[in-house]
Amino acid sequence: MSDSILSQVALSYSPMVDRLRAVTATRLTVFPLVPGAPLDAGALLAEIATVWPQGGAQVSLNVLSESLLQDLLVAAPSSNVMIEIPAFMAADENHTEAIKVLHASGNTLLIKGRPLRELPREVLPCFRHSIIALADDRRVGESSSPAGVKRNIGYVQSGVRTIADMEGSFSRGATAVLGWPMDDVFAQEAAKSGDKGKTVGTDLQVIVELIHRVDQHEPIEKLEATLRRDPTLAFKLMRYINSPAFGLSVEISSFRHAIMMLGYNRLKRWLALLLATASKDANLKPVMFAAVRRGMLMEELVRPLGDDEMKGELFICGVFSLLDRMFHQSFAELLKTLPVPERVYQALAENSGPYQPYCALVQAVEGDELQPIREACDSLISGPKEINRALLQALATAAQLD
Repeated sequence: MSDSILSQVALSYSPMVDRLRAVTATRLTVFPLVPGAPLDAGALLAEIATVWPQGGAQVSLNVLSESLLQDLLVAAPSSNVMIEIPAFMAADENHTEAIKVLHASGNTLLIKGRPLRELPREVLPCFRHSIIALADDRRVGESSSPAGVKRNIGYVQSGVRTIADMEGSFSRGATAVLGWPMDDVFAQEAAKSGDKGKTVGTDLQVIVELIHRVDQHEPIEKLEATLRRDPTLAFKLMRYINSPAFGLSVEISSFRHAIMMLGYNRLKRWLALLLATASKDANLKPVMFAAVRRGMLMEELVRPLGDDEMKGELFICGVFSLLDRMFHQSFAELLKTLPVPERVYQALAENSGPYQPYCALVQAVEGDELQPIREACDSLISGPKEINRALLQALATAAQLD
């Protein structure tokens, strides 16, 4: 059964971001929990198809089990599944035919690392991109690609930690970077904004006011009046409630109808989501990507418990988890103006309480190391199957909002 593969691996993800700061694909890293254990490539592809079906968005598989990767090469993945192949495997003639078949089937192939020997002649054209770690990039220090010198294939840069590194990668011709230098983005935004609070625009103030009003269960008339002050916000509400993610069978055409259909709890959920995605700064777009997925994942982790209150609070906790750095204020200050439940406050402002382990987990699965994921699982007393299932469902749900 497919569930068995989810109990045998750990999963993490990161965005693949182009020079326009658009997330063009998701990189899914697959860690074997027991080195050398047999893993079912077909079952893994079946799970992946629930999030990235044929004809859907792209996913890049970074599989850290050589035997599983060998099986994937011959398992006929759908064409939107990109496969990362280490250079040593690409240079092995035993894999040449499988690589050629994947290329002919329309799969995008990426080569990882620098080959220690020349690749078979018919293999190199099969790779659309290489993945080059910043630390191994011999062109670092050049302002652009040398005149008359071109890489044979495009490349994706990994290991980027600062905006300067990222800009340098793009100027040298990188098509995308893996991950996003969030800490440096926040530091530069804080330096540009100067005084605390100056980054909070009118649209954000309206959202915060609406959250207050919803928290107080004020009449729909007052909510509607507040919403009408910001036509852009009203448009976003209408677009969201009519999206596939909301799942309504009838079209909503008025503010009042939208508010009545959402209800107070779901309206507050939507406003929290909007607050985390309201910045117009291009460098913050991938940060918003992360905040949304954190909220979706934390919600999914407790869905089997059937506790709607806990599910809603964890969603808010995840979506708000980056607001301190986006607003350049401590959570202790920020949450004076944003009403949140006590357990959410403890996790965000005090790094404590029952929700803190969930915060640790969502950060761990954004990384590229297995040990932090293991430790987070142990803190939650959850098995890999449940966590992987929640992660895949969260990514599927979030994809509907993109």
